[in-house]
Amino acid sequence: MSLMSFITPSLVNSAVQSITPILLAALAGTLCGRVGVFNMAMEGQLLVGAFAAVVGSYATGSALGGVLFAIVFTVLFSLILAYGATVFKGDSVVICIGMNLLASGLTAYLLRQMFGVSGTFSDPGIVGLTKIRIDAINTIPWIGWIFSRQTAITWLAWILTAAVTVMMFRTPMGLRMRGVGEDASAAGTMGIDVTRYRVLTVLFAGGLTGLGGAQLSLGTVSIFSEDMSAGRGWIAVVAVMLGRNHPLWAALACVLFGVADALSVRLQSQGLPNQLTDIVPYVVTLLALALSHRKRLKRRAAETITAHA
Repeated sequence: MSLMSFITPSLVNSAVQSITPILLAALAGTLCGRVGVFNMAMEGQLLVGAFAAVVGSYATGSALGGVLFAIVFTVLFSLILAYGATVFKGDSVVICIGMNLLASGLTAYLLRQMFGVSGTFSDPGIVGLTKIRIDAINTIPWIGWIFSRQTAITWLAWILTAAVTVMMFRTPMGLRMRGVGEDASAAGTMGIDVTRYRVLTVLFAGGLTGLGGAQLSLGTVSIFSEDMSAGRGWIAVVAVMLGRNHPLWAALACVLFGVADALSVRLQSQGLPNQLTDIVPYVVTLLALALSHRKRLKRRAAETITAHA
């Protein structure tokens, strides 16, 4: 099989869809990181968003209702981190691990209590997100297949990435947010309400991750499965670390992981065992993290040598 026959428009389309939940979660992580809150709860937030989206879509008969449910309930869930880490000065790592465990157990419990099923819930009443067809490019080979068959959330994710980047580095609000993260004491002496900035940022980030959860459960298949976030939140954490809290660099890392995720599905369709293909995104994640750490160590060593020269 040639490389070009393996890399098809459907593969790239699948990669773009795979990127969206990870990108929105990573964008949330970069925002939190910029105000000095280390957010590791994206795995749980994606799961809550995915579950709430299915509940909302099923209850209202509307995909928009599902998206709104996802945003609202993920923001409410994010109050745990917003107040626990900023108001009550708790350890954000411990809080986030607790949130991830809570999300996994709570969604599984509610699935049984609300719908009387375990594992996976699917129903004709769940309305999925509509794929947007752009007539102007629909007939163009590759371009039409890739960009004319995405949901509104996918487009919104990239628009938000650009908007957050501009806000973070080109506006007074972004300057204050970075000041809060870099030196909270100095920001406080300048009259900036550090706690308020952190709480609101974490809640806004929760809304972004809720959007990612809605894309996860309503974007491709209109179902909810227990633990369907499947490590995407942790991959987003790695993307934030690789991007060093910069939205664009984190987005590039998400592209790498999204391609790896789509590639794993493609390899499975070629007859490879799913136990092998399922680990592809996580192997790529570990390799990227290891290479980044190695590069960082080399840079520190070079700086040390220069300082002692």
